Amino acid sequence: MGVRLTVNGAEREVDAAEDTPLIYALRNSLGLKGTRFGCGADQCGACYVLLEDRAVAACDTPLWAAAGKRVTTVEGLGTPERPHPLQLAFLAEQAAQCGFCSSGILVTSAALLRGNPDPSDAQVREVLDRHLCRCGTHNRIVRAVLRAAREMRAHTEAA
Repeated sequence: MGVRLTVNGAEREVDAAEDTPLIYALRNSLGLKGTRFGCGADQCGACYVLLEDRAVAACDTPLWAAAGKRVTTVEGLGTPERPHPLQLAFLAEQAAQCGFCSSGILVTSAALLRGNPDPSDAQVREVLDRHLCRCGTHNRIVRAVLRAAREMRAHTEAA
């Protein structure tokens, strides 16, 4: 018996036990490797995805909790032809060194900007506090999120 969910805009069925962690369904069943397995205990932020519009730890979310819902991974934020503004800002600010933590930070930042298009430095830091980055690019990450927010607001105002 499969579990149906919408992943990155496409309706998908995963043939796995309902208590399987969402990260295994994404990586092993659907081949979406952008979501990283870090600690396995919702302590590092590497595996975060959007469930509906909320950032959640895919390592700690059972597949049944995603049934019938929208899941967005880092692969679903943008495309190579049309990257998400956050992806462009991360490149511009050189906010990722090894990149291991980036996918979770990107989707969490996307959730933040959906709910708050003009966050303060402190708000970005608070939202990203759970995410561990061993490379120490925290300040560049915050600058990238704030840059993306400015660019998204400018695009919205121009439209």
